[in-house]
Amino acid sequence: MMLIAFRRAKRRQNGTRAVRTMKDTMITRTPVPQSIARKLQEMILSGALKSGEKIPSQREMSEEFGVSRASLREALLTLETIGLIKTEAGRGTFVVGTGSGKTMSDWKFAEEHSLQEVFETRLVLEGEIAAHAAGRLSEDDLDRLSQLTDLMEQAWSNRDFLSNVDADLEFHDLIARRCRNRMIAGLYDQVRKLLTETQRQPIPITDPLRMRASLAEHRVIVAELRKGDAEAARTAMRSHVANTALCAGFEIV
Repeated sequence: MMLIAFRRAKRRQNGTRAVRTMKDTMITRTPVPQSIARKLQEMILSGALKSGEKIPSQREMSEEFGVSRASLREALLTLETIGLIKTEAGRGTFVVGTGSGKTMSDWKFAEEHSLQEVFETRLVLEGEIAAHAAGRLSEDDLDRLSQLTDLMEQAWSNRDFLSNVDADLEFHDLIARRCRNRMIAGLYDQVRKLLTETQRQPIPITDPLRMRASLAEHRVIVAELRKGDAEAARTAMRSHVANTALCAGFEIV
């Protein structure tokens, strides 16, 4: 019965079109887990999947979408991190929706490093990356950073949390790729998986005021990078990371 309801939700989301498998609709350049996450987010935002509704098992959904369970599991973890779904032990996975009163999901790398430790690492690494990238970004790079900040703002307004995070990830990645110190850039690459997860983790508890402040911080970073001021770029990036950590409940310096 649950799978039948899920299929009906897909039909509601797709209007009168016949339901197609994920293989039919997927954009080839987009990783499979990201494509699944986007499809499910669309169903939640459109109301096809409603708040409190239980979604089918991973086996049923992987068959319905025509993808592997590993890809589906990664997509569900992403949606849980940004607060759109929640898994309850012994009960299943439920839609949380986009309302207020949400909490952060459990930190999935807790056995390796605490969330606070990873924020502290970001503070050190990304501050130095920004300083070493100052004066090395082209006009096209700087324009792209501004565009990405605008995309973050637009996505947040549309409640498209996945696109908001994607733009944020690209913003920080572009700066890292222009770092003149290859060892610092290499260290960033080695721990990228943990660092980027801290950009998703606070999304469920980020209120509009904090998002506006975050967007303003991104624009200050771009302005300092545009001026080629290494010290100011370092300070702006460290301030941004510290404020993001504070949103997640950690005071770091």
